Amino acid sequence: MKTAFPEGFLWGGAVAANQCEGAYNSYGKGLSTQDIMPHGIAGPITEEPTEDNLKLVGIDFYHRYKEDVRLFAEMGFKVFRTSIAWSRIYPNGDDLTPNEEGLQFYDDLFDECRKYGIEPLVTLSHYETPLHLAKEYDGWVNRKLISFYERYVTTVFKRYKDKVKYWLTFNEINSILEAPFMSGGIYTPKEKLSKQDLYQAVHHELVASALAVKLGHELMPGAKLGCMVLSMPTYPLTPNPDDVIASMHFEHKNDFFADVHARGTYPNYMKRYFRENGIEIHFAPEDEELLKHTVDFISFSYYVSICETGDPDKRKTGQGNLFAGVPNPYLQASEWGWQIDPQGLRYVLNRFYDRYQKPLFIVENGLGAVDELVDDGHGGKTVNDDYRIAYMRDHLIQVGEAIKDGVEVMGYTSWGCIDIVSASTAEMKKRYGFIYVDRNNDGSGTLERFRKKSFHWYKEVIGTNGASLNKDHNLE
Repeated sequence: MKTAFPEGFLWGGAVAANQCEGAYNSYGKGLSTQDIMPHGIAGPITEEPTEDNLKLVGIDFYHRYKEDVRLFAEMGFKVFRTSIAWSRIYPNGDDLTPNEEGLQFYDDLFDECRKYGIEPLVTLSHYETPLHLAKEYDGWVNRKLISFYERYVTTVFKRYKDKVKYWLTFNEINSILEAPFMSGGIYTPKEKLSKQDLYQAVHHELVASALAVKLGHELMPGAKLGCMVLSMPTYPLTPNPDDVIASMHFEHKNDFFADVHARGTYPNYMKRYFRENGIEIHFAPEDEELLKHTVDFISFSYYVSICETGDPDKRKTGQGNLFAGVPNPYLQASEWGWQIDPQGLRYVLNRFYDRYQKPLFIVENGLGAVDELVDDGHGGKTVNDDYRIAYMRDHLIQVGEAIKDGVEVMGYTSWGCIDIVSASTAEMKKRYGFIYVDRNNDGSGTLERFRKKSFHWYKEVIGTNGASLNKDHNLE
């Protein structure tokens, strides 16, 4: 069977350190912002870690990674996206010397991946800033974080330069606009945070990201460095020009981040926004030149699309991944209210490629659902997650269509390829994986792993380089 997917396409899955590793205060690790977020994005933070925070144990990936990587290899993964916990390397963030135990853990993890021919794709900062940097410096509001981040990335680049080829600087960097504590380590409460401080923090992150690209190219000549943005295609609710302009303004909020990463300068529409909102971004003398160190590829998450309207009476806000917009009357939604739009993935791939002409990498996509563990009829356990298979099949078919459109797509890593603690709700019951982990919302469970029906389906997709999708749709 023919396939739209190119030879060497990077099939795999993705997790984040804070949602799977556990061992939150062991082996020299310091506390991170996630350790005081027991209820996810919406819930209040705590002064100290509390027992109801499922992320403190996660799925015990720290101690079980060999078993899990073996399962990924069984599915045929070509790439595994994970993150390095910054506070596992520099416990306070502003330390002068790194924690050797933390460095050794990732040495061992990356070695295990490479043993099976799996390329690590590593996010440098994935929703966890060392807690000390949040409390002492107010996170990325403070320019000093650039130098702390520079020290951290220099350390890991030098350490893993022969083991990791693909790097991402910040996870969903544009999410700082909606989740400043989780995304930017900003300790000032969101409701008290000024637009001036918020966008100054954004500037510091963008400069740090460009600095990481510069350092990566210098220290690892063969490496590829990308940015990572939360993609949310935004449709006008109606053909009314007011709705079209409203959707344009919303997309500009997110485009800004990839524009700077890919083009190396601030776009004019943001300069207007700053003028009209009394925002004056302070540029250090070196910032303009640093920002010119642009990324090799654009990576992004895709879960939902939204609508926008210029009519305040129609502004009924729906649920979504951080950025909640106006619901689309033509789409169905998941159990958590996230609207399902496979064609939106084809649309955003085309839109990004038209805009940047850089390779694209889909590094998060998947369906969070409540799964039921049942007997598999052979003395074992499984989950009959046909709903997840349908969701992923429909999205991957649209990736194939985008590739036929001429879009250069490097790879696809499904989100939460093994069940992990949800970032948005800090629950275990919101599951994304091909592998079921026996852990529940109350913290009970054996942590045993079970292959879901989707495990075998995805194995066939990878094994045929996407050709098996032709069973349901013509991808030739």
